[in-house]
Amino acid sequence: MENIELLFVFLFGLCIGSFLNVVIYRLPKQKSIISPPSSCPACGTRIKPWHNIPIIGWLILKGRCASCGAKISVRYPIIELLTGIIAVIVYYKTGLNIFFIINFAVFSTLLALSMIDFDYKAVPDSLNLLALTLAFFNSTDILNNFTNALILMGGMSLIRYYVSYIIKREAMGEGDIIVAGTMGALLGVKLALIAIFIGSALAILPSIYNRIKNNDFELPFIPFLALGTFIVWIFNGYFELLWSNIYG
Repeated sequence: MENIELLFVFLFGLCIGSFLNVVIYRLPKQKSIISPPSSCPACGTRIKPWHNIPIIGWLILKGRCASCGAKISVRYPIIELLTGIIAVIVYYKTGLNIFFIINFAVFSTLLALSMIDFDYKAVPDSLNLLALTLAFFNSTDILNNFTNALILMGGMSLIRYYVSYIIKREAMGEGDIIVAGTMGALLGVKLALIAIFIGSALAILPSIYNRIKNNDFELPFIPFLALGTFIVWIFNGYFELLWSNIYG
């Protein structure tokens, strides 16, 4: 029975990943994510249903449009696979219940936000606020989740204003502050601080590379915050123990 549930969860994740690809492509362009059906960006030909099967469709087409032969980015099946893996991990943490749906929805939304941030260095408020709102309901203690979100957003706002004043440059975007609220609601204040530290540490080398290679001082931060959040959420027991050992 568990194997059947696991397979169902993975396939469900793949399908949501396919939908995320639509969201990532269309939402920043202010296009409807519902209609029209998916089509090739190069020639406009509608994609046949069997070519839209997650991962398999891309493999069948060998990464190219069936009509014009234009290249289809490998990022599409990668996002589908990542979403399937996220679904499986969340399933193992929560079981198959309402909290699986909520937590999976939050992390799927964070994945979409991460990809959009990579592409545009900005994210839609609608998607960001959706992740935050869903995160309030990731457990039965909704009021506490809301309070933790406010604490993290307030703290990040203060840091933003102080650092921006010191370096005379925008230190972080407003989108990062909303993500911090999502982190607080999901993890609580202590674990969210650890997640921010991990995310910042993960961003150091890419940031240095970006500055040297592209002479660019702006690095999308949401992908690293999202990854740090997911790591801490998975191993929350370990990080709780680590915090207790350090601070008592």
